[in-house]
Amino acid sequence: MVALQPTWPTPIVETDPRMTQYYRFAFSNQYTSTGTQAVSYGNARGGGIVAWNRVEFDFLPPPYLQHNSTAADGFGDSSVFVKARIVSANADHGNYILSASGSHTFATGSAKNGALTDCWLAQLAGGKGLTKRIDVESALNGGLPTGKIATQGRTIGWNALTQVHMTPRTWFELENNATFYFAGSHDGKMQNFITPGVFYIYKRKEWEPAHPYLVFDAGMQIATSRFHTYNHNTIAEMRILF
Repeated sequence: MVALQPTWPTPIVETDPRMTQYYRFAFSNQYTSTGTQAVSYGNARGGGIVAWNRVEFDFLPPPYLQHNSTAADGFGDSSVFVKARIVSANADHGNYILSASGSHTFATGSAKNGALTDCWLAQLAGGKGLTKRIDVESALNGGLPTGKIATQGRTIGWNALTQVHMTPRTWFELENNATFYFAGSHDGKMQNFITPGVFYIYKRKEWEPAHPYLVFDAGMQIATSRFHTYNHNTIAEMRILF
């Protein structure tokens, strides 16, 4: 896959359009619209395996949610994810990628820590390297619960970002994360976040691209819309790529 696609780091929030083999250990700390603290151990992240050179399969185990309020703590929902590479090129042949993906979230959450029903999500994601050090990426998705639409509604998500390769080991990025709500209790509303982030890549110079390596990253989602269900969501991760 290194010979067939760009080598940018996986975004903090937006789905990576590239094929990757990885596991992400993640943690998030956010504040709800009422000002209470909510902590997620796992942050709905997990691992992925590349099959052949066009398909990736992911499993995202349920995170553990700690509310620090009267709400009951417990495990959230789990998901399975499949991604297909449509077209791509490495840095020497255009530095771009376009992929399509679909996921199914299972309503496994305990004590109201997840969705009311299962949910399907379809997504198209892509990116282009503008220079050897700067790339732009974007993703468009739609979420459809399998039931109780009048309560849960449907969503359309749009993410866009810019990444800058500052030093051999560090990258910086700035994301925009927007969600539009249709039907349900948030009908007609949208929430938007600006997410600055930083990556530190631990990889020895003599290692080949296929060698396992570590990525440490952190970022914060900052609400820029009047309506938002949470704010100041600090995300910290350690990733193993192999």
